[in-house]
Amino acid sequence: MKVHQHHSEVWLPRPVDEVFEFFSNAGNLGALTPPWVEFQILTPVPIPMRAGALIDYRLRIHGLPIRWRTEITEWEPGHRFVDEQRRGPYRMWVHEHLFEQHADGTLMRDLVRYAVPGGEFIHRLFVRRDVERIFDFRRARMLEIFGQPHPAAQLAG
Repeated sequence: MKVHQHHSEVWLPRPVDEVFEFFSNAGNLGALTPPWVEFQILTPVPIPMRAGALIDYRLRIHGLPIRWRTEITEWEPGHRFVDEQRRGPYRMWVHEHLFEQHADGTLMRDLVRYAVPGGEFIHRLFVRRDVERIFDFRRARMLEIFGQPHPAAQLAG
């Protein structure tokens, strides 16, 4: 099984506690998901976020209805959390969310490791582009929600 990786990051001009709190509310996932995916959370909200929490979703990928279940496997408030697919379209999906406080805001990183059924052909034909488009949308929405960083903003470090 070939494991692929996707990495994205965005600088948000807000304190880490505010950004992490937004991501701690599973009800906000829809605001970060492109409309063409027709994303819907099936688990009743609010969902207590913690290690072991299970979240069920329904969405469409290329018109095909998909049910997806993820588990929060690691939960470090204010710093990071990891969700892993337990049922869904991927052979494997592990999504690590990292939050780093800097002087002028928060660096938010998404690190995803995933494997697809159908192998490299399906990955190249559909999945890689889909993952990139979804995370590009997510990044743009985060900037809309939390504000554009000041052009002079630099990572402290």
